[in-house]
Amino acid sequence: MTNLSDLSTAMADAVELAARSLVTVRAARPVSGTVVGDGLVLTPAHLLHAEEVPVVTPNGQTRTGVVVGRDPGSDLALLRVDDLNVPALTAGEAGRAGELLLAVGRPPGGVQASLGLNPGRVRDGWLHAGAQPFPGVSGGALVNAQGELVGVLNAGVRRGQLLAVPAARAARVADLLSREGRVPRGYLGLATQPVHFPAAATPDEVDEDAFPGGPFGGGRFGAGRPRGEGGPWGGRRGPGRGPDHGGHGHTGRGGMDEARLEKLRRFRERFAGGRVGLTVVQVEAGSPGQAAGFRVGDVLLALDGEGFTHPAELLSRVRTRAGETVTLRVLRGGEEQDVTVSVGER
Repeated sequence: MTNLSDLSTAMADAVELAARSLVTVRAARPVSGTVVGDGLVLTPAHLLHAEEVPVVTPNGQTRTGVVVGRDPGSDLALLRVDDLNVPALTAGEAGRAGELLLAVGRPPGGVQASLGLNPGRVRDGWLHAGAQPFPGVSGGALVNAQGELVGVLNAGVRRGQLLAVPAARAARVADLLSREGRVPRGYLGLATQPVHFPAAATPDEVDEDAFPGGPFGGGRFGAGRPRGEGGPWGGRRGPGRGPDHGGHGHTGRGGMDEARLEKLRRFRERFAGGRVGLTVVQVEAGSPGQAAGFRVGDVLLALDGEGFTHPAELLSRVRTRAGETVTLRVLRGGEEQDVTVSVGER
């Protein structure tokens, strides 16, 4: 069994290894940046208010970082820095739930780290670091005990929580931004509305009146708008936007804002113990959803084995998977079946 002294040394070595690939980005407020390629740095997009920004290397030299592109979905921006001469951080695996993780940043005062535990799952495209945030940690690296990159950190997505874009997703974002300057947004072309299956009922026994419009009111197909991938009646962003555009105003960086998260939390408490599906109320012509054979009245139960509690979760999880093939569990004609669909790009 590893003693505490050996564990402490291993953690310090992991921090030191990660720190070699971290820079300081002097954005709207100083944050960290993780080097992911030759002269390529990932850092939070929401703090970059200009197309060029000073970048300070581990040995104290200042270089100019040029914004190659931004991805609002992950709140990541890619900087290209000439003559950076800083090695890229090796990507690794988060490992099992409960394994130690380290949040490592390079704020202006020097390298800083905090210890966390692997939560064991990614939710809505984000990995909870399980570590204490500190000023300047955003853009830093969440690493495993070997000092390998598990995710790129962000303390500005959800108040009081330190989250990370998983390493595989961050690498894909960096690759797309470096080649195309943008990250395509995934969509299915389906407008959906929640339907609640009481805990004692099976999906084919659901009472359509048991869910009067979801957590935001309105009749099932009445006064309220269909929720989820936009709904055919738009939302606060204006009419005529169609599916995949959301119906409750703007989301926060890379996800739902605080008000929507609070509504979702109350929604989950209200229907704890039951099951929620997403009823398809519109299929966009020519969309990936139509190509896969979805039709009005289908009830979506899960995406790649993970269920839903609100249409916003479907939107969030599909948005980052443009070009990929996903599997949706569907209730159709009283029977459950799996339907594969290629996520479209916009």
